[in-house]
Amino acid sequence: MNVNEIWIGNDHGGFELKSQIVEFLNRKGIALNDVGTGSTDIVRYPYFAQKVAGAVSEGRVARGILICSTGIGMSIIANKFKGVRASLCTSTFMAKMTRAHNDSNILVLGGKITGVLEALDILEAWLSTEYEGGRHAISLGLIREAEEAICNPAGWQPADTTR
Repeated sequence: MNVNEIWIGNDHGGFELKSQIVEFLNRKGIALNDVGTGSTDIVRYPYFAQKVAGAVSEGRVARGILICSTGIGMSIIANKFKGVRASLCTSTFMAKMTRAHNDSNILVLGGKITGVLEALDILEAWLSTEYEGGRHAISLGLIREAEEAICNPAGWQPADTTR
């Protein structure tokens, strides 16, 4: 698993914010794999969520970032993947808490609802906050048990990414 690289994916609604986040991460020297769309042309967000959430779920990367217009759609599809704890954050407090208590491995942002400066603050909080473990490990254990019971280990591979 690559713990030093972050995968980032976006649809058309997240393209502009993604561009700012990529610059921010590059300035920080954080390795990045951009698997999102490269424009504001309309695309379907589940395809891009699958790339990031699939990589996290398969253990190819430790953390990812997903961005669509609101972050809602991306978080819905990403959390269908086993082992993914995608968190839609609209404040730095949420980012800190989801890392500290939930060991969030995908940050989800809304490109049309969160301003660039606020999004960068959220990202910084998410990147710098460590998982606390302790009593929170009990809940994460229960999540893993539920995933074992209800998740299809074969995963989802979309056949057509052009729709």
